[in-house]
Amino acid sequence: MPRTRMVRLSARRLTRSRPPIYCTPMTRSRAARSPLSRRRTVLLNLGLATGIAGAVAAVGTSSASPGPRAEPAVVLSSSVDDLRSFRASLDAQLGAASRDAAALRSAAAGRLAAEAGLARAARARLVAADLRASRSRQAALLADPRELGRAILTDRGQADQFGCLDSLWTRESNWRVHDTNSSSGAYGIPQSLPAGKLASAGDDWRDNPATQIRWGLGYIADRYGSPCAAWSHSQSYNWY
Repeated sequence: MPRTRMVRLSARRLTRSRPPIYCTPMTRSRAARSPLSRRRTVLLNLGLATGIAGAVAAVGTSSASPGPRAEPAVVLSSSVDDLRSFRASLDAQLGAASRDAAALRSAAAGRLAAEAGLARAARARLVAADLRASRSRQAALLADPRELGRAILTDRGQADQFGCLDSLWTRESNWRVHDTNSSSGAYGIPQSLPAGKLASAGDDWRDNPATQIRWGLGYIADRYGSPCAAWSHSQSYNWY
């Protein structure tokens, strides 16, 4: 009786000591697997991961660049060619602008030269006209010593003295260049005595009324101060 109980207790203990089946299924399955099955599982998982990674890479590449991707060397060569073309175009534009500027400068220089030539010609015509007028006036003055005396006296700032001078030299010589006093030998418009005194005004004193007038005005200024003072003396003493 007691022996039988001991066997039953042992069997009960054995039953109690066994773990439940639902608690250790993986442990049992891993323990039950063979090395060959575990290798197949690893290879399968590795292939699956590789496939997923390839698919992700393919999707990323297709979304980033839908077209064919150019090689770096080809892109660099194309950029260099574009820069060379741009530089050549810029050089051509600069050359054209430089030629246009040179043409404009040349045209401006030509216009300036033409205008300068026209200005020189105009000045030459004016000078020639002035010279002709001066010669004509001089010829007219030489032809009329009285007007020549007026002009010279005006240049000296004594235009208001011409009436006295005209009265004085009209009495002395009547403004004749070659007038000679038969009794005294006085000569010319101012009746210089002696006649050779006129040479101090110029070598052409015998025939040039301007030379005689300049000498006579100088003599009056030194001796009397003004033509009106000389005329007053002549009126008082009949000579000056």
